[in-house]
Amino acid sequence: MESINRTAIELVDEALDFAGELDVAGYELENGATVVDFGVDATGGVEAGLLLAEIQTAGLASVNTRMGEVAGAPRGYVELSTDHPAVALLCSQKAGWELAFESGFEGLGSGPARALVGQETEFERVGYYDSSEFATLAVESTTLPDEEVAEHVADLAEVDPEGVFLPTYATGSTAGSVATAARAAELAVFRLLEIGYEPTDVLHASGTAPIAPVTRDEDRAMGRTNDALAYGGEVHLQVARDDDRFDEIVSTVRDDYGTPFLEVFEDADWDFYEVPESVFAPAQVTVDVVDGPVYTVGETDEALLAESFGYR
Repeated sequence: MESINRTAIELVDEALDFAGELDVAGYELENGATVVDFGVDATGGVEAGLLLAEIQTAGLASVNTRMGEVAGAPRGYVELSTDHPAVALLCSQKAGWELAFESGFEGLGSGPARALVGQETEFERVGYYDSSEFATLAVESTTLPDEEVAEHVADLAEVDPEGVFLPTYATGSTAGSVATAARAAELAVFRLLEIGYEPTDVLHASGTAPIAPVTRDEDRAMGRTNDALAYGGEVHLQVARDDDRFDEIVSTVRDDYGTPFLEVFEDADWDFYEVPESVFAPAQVTVDVVDGPVYTVGETDEALLAESFGYR
């Protein structure tokens, strides 16, 4: 497989080439690193969010929108499909790089740059590590990264700062709502890994979830986007072997199912890493075992979605 950081950089170049049409903005920092604002100061939009999700999956997934409904009202949904779920979702899209600096900058990193570092459990389980002169890390933050952040990424990824690219977005931006809705399949595959299932035995993954209403209140945005997945996320997985624990990978098995994510987050003292990992799961999953049975576990809940989204 070609370097996922090299394939991702082609998509970053696309964002820069069509920045005006996408309502995104590119900046070169003093150390030569590049920041692409998808939704901090820039407006961004649905198309920007779709491209952001493609960057996060290093071009190994197809990402589209469709129309659906929530509580009988029209609602946009994001659909993602990949034949490389272990690498695209676990080794790239997953948000696993915490960014925190004494300067006050805080963010959460996802994307293929993680595979240049490879310190998370996913990389050992999948057996994939990348090597590239480029490092693309998508940063979820309300502040645009500066030279200190870029140097940190360059040091850990072992690339020159000029090779660092940082697409950045706020959770509550349009691009943030879209990119988060594209995570339904990733959550299902990660839950499989957590229960001990081999991620390389997942042959294909498709997922869909509603695009949460945009709000610049980041706490509320965190709640809405995660509720969109927990109560509206639907996933189909094709897997190589059967297992008796597939019913553990959906949000409906949580003891606190039905509690809005905003309350769960508050109970964790607003520390994302103190939230139980079982909270991050899609609502419904169908598992299609090759030469075996088909399981459907969990269910969506439009009433809980409508409450979280603020429907009146």
